[in-house]
Amino acid sequence: MEKKFSVAIYPSEAIIQTIKVMKELLSKKIGWYNSKNATPHITICEFTLTETEVAKIRTKLGRVCDSFSPFQVDLDHFGTYDNGAFFIAPKDDSKEKLKFVMKKTQETLRLSNLKKSTDPHISIGRKLTPESIKIASHLFTTIDINFLCDSIVLRELDPAKKQFFVTDTFTFNSNPQPEFVQGSLF
Repeated sequence: MEKKFSVAIYPSEAIIQTIKVMKELLSKKIGWYNSKNATPHITICEFTLTETEVAKIRTKLGRVCDSFSPFQVDLDHFGTYDNGAFFIAPKDDSKEKLKFVMKKTQETLRLSNLKKSTDPHISIGRKLTPESIKIASHLFTTIDINFLCDSIVLRELDPAKKQFFVTDTFTFNSNPQPEFVQGSLF
């Protein structure tokens, strides 16, 4: 049986709690909304696999994370997408570092059904109406938070709760991987 999985970056527990308070505050103003109960995270990708196939993914994630070095992520502004998302966005230098980790992780997985995320952000709400986005924009005007990005997580979707839960954490170990170089016999 196939299951839905997600690979993501979790901020620190303190940041998670801060964003949960923000989500709760927004829900008091607009009611329930998509991603209200989701743990704050930066999505790298999503995919569907069987439990036996995901074992190979765990190995690949461990290998790629072993090569990453921890880095500081600074989030300093809010943004929106046309699909109704309201989110916290990183500074440009943090965005580039996150994009590198995201792209390298996606390339390592090599899955045909990989749904990739290309713009790192932490969602406050998704599928919001224009009115709800306006309320969120007035409610949240400034932000300046940061965390040490030193791991990624593999999450599995709980179909009953319709929420992802963490199954594995892969730490960044700063071990550079030797690049394969094609040699010549002659």
